[in-house]
Amino acid sequence: RSRGLGDVYKRQVFAVIMAICSWISIPATVPFTLQTFGVFIAAGVLGGKRGTLSVLVFILLGAVGIPVFANFSGGIGVLAGPTGGYIIGFIAMAIIAGLVIDHFHQPWLQLIGMIVGTIICYVLGTAWFCFEAKSTVSGALSICVFPFIPGDLIKMVIAMLIGPAIKKRLR
Repeated sequence: RSRGLGDVYKRQVFAVIMAICSWISIPATVPFTLQTFGVFIAAGVLGGKRGTLSVLVFILLGAVGIPVFANFSGGIGVLAGPTGGYIIGFIAMAIIAGLVIDHFHQPWLQLIGMIVGTIICYVLGTAWFCFEAKSTVSGALSICVFPFIPGDLIKMVIAMLIGPAIKKRLR
């Protein structure tokens, strides 16, 4: 069955949603944003493959300089900077969460998929932060991971609650 242009538009719309989520920001060394919510909702609504493509569109838009990242930033410098590993980690987050959501309909398994995807994102981002910022792992975790865990868990639950309704309306 042909998916047609509808899927292309959906991926673009979710890339824009991720950009809007990144602009809702509380500035810090690693800004508090809704970017991960955008990734969770894209994976939940579009699934593993299309949700990941949407994340890739978002990252490519930012890489070419369109200010889609936190604090209205963009460019390769953001991806190469200390927090760039977390943005690249969104790809793994979308793949893992999306594939689990595609294959399992039990909410607790979907939540586990989102948690595992987020952990992989944290690992990639923290490794890059340590390298780029010359930080210790414990320092990076205290700045870049621990403060974000409660918010990310809340974003996962909200995405799980509203994602199915959005998905149903897009059909």
